[in-house]
Amino acid sequence: MKIRSYELFQVPPRWLFLKIETDEGIVGWGEPVIEGKAATVAAAVHELMEALIGKDPLDIEGHWNTMYRGGFYRGGPILMSAIAGIDQALWDIKGKFFNAPVYQLLGGKCRDKIKVYSWIGGDRPDEVAGAAKECFDRGFKAIKMNATNEMQYIDSFEKIDLAVKRVASIREALGYGLEIGVDFHGRLHKPMAKVLAKELEQFRPMFIEEPVLAENNEALREIAAHTSIPIATGERMFSRWDFKNLLMHGYADIIQPDLSHAGGITECKKILSMAEAFDVAAAPHCPLGPIALAACLQVDATCHNAFIQEQSLGIHYNQGSDLMDYLTDRTVFDYHDGFVNIPSGPGLGIEVDEEQVRKMAAIGHNWKNPLWTHEDGSAAEW
Repeated sequence: MKIRSYELFQVPPRWLFLKIETDEGIVGWGEPVIEGKAATVAAAVHELMEALIGKDPLDIEGHWNTMYRGGFYRGGPILMSAIAGIDQALWDIKGKFFNAPVYQLLGGKCRDKIKVYSWIGGDRPDEVAGAAKECFDRGFKAIKMNATNEMQYIDSFEKIDLAVKRVASIREALGYGLEIGVDFHGRLHKPMAKVLAKELEQFRPMFIEEPVLAENNEALREIAAHTSIPIATGERMFSRWDFKNLLMHGYADIIQPDLSHAGGITECKKILSMAEAFDVAAAPHCPLGPIALAACLQVDATCHNAFIQEQSLGIHYNQGSDLMDYLTDRTVFDYHDGFVNIPSGPGLGIEVDEEQVRKMAAIGHNWKNPLWTHEDGSAAEW
């Protein structure tokens, strides 16, 4: 069997899908994208696929190493996202070739289902108690929300108080029957992150996410000294080499690699297994589409330290199209009592609605993340 051809589809709301076809007619799907840089990642996919046409798609480990090590410059969000989508599609092909879900080819599953969480509150969080109750009423047992608006290095304690009140409003409405993840989104810097983490401790969040940007991970040591809340990070880290020092230093409790950004199934399986050796939990990042989520669930099935999965149904970015819109069988991601079953069909376990993909690719998208500024006109972290 040989790789014969491939196509890319830039589809709403902000996703990029990859279809790889073999000479035996087996098709694999992947989702190589960086939010806001879909066209840039597409260019990298074109460059990488030049070397794969005519090759055996089953040799995934070899292809991964060639894509990663074959370039003098390696790593980073664009190249690793391109590799990720190709890798997902190759695993989809391999599973279909052997008529088995990917998790069986990775050694078999250690769980039948995994807890999922739902996003609430938008970029600038507001009215979160009502949104949390809606999720709770729909059966979710966990939600995640942004903590704050933009924050300066040293900023007003009024913003801290507002963030605390939002979390308090959820606890007042629902008690402790709903887990709360609080995403700092890298918007805070170390001085204010320490303050907010300490203030939130009374509400017992499930975790605080990206209390500082990944390039400032050394600050996690001081933040961890100020709080007992589990610290999560990793969505902007792209390989096992990026995670190596984070795990060795020991200040993260949960890692969140993104299977469409961090080298795909091949790499993220290794990253999660590395973390298990450090007694660190995993909650893969996935505010993306159905192919990315399916890839996450295949890896979650095989990793003992995976405890919860992000998913994008109803997220504020999904305008015009949502998670289920590109699937022929939308029940594959049915959520029951806050959990989703691991898809058991061959490959990634989903059937992509190619007709819908082509229809929406004709519309396309040019999604960009907001550009924020502080009151003084300086650039703010989004």
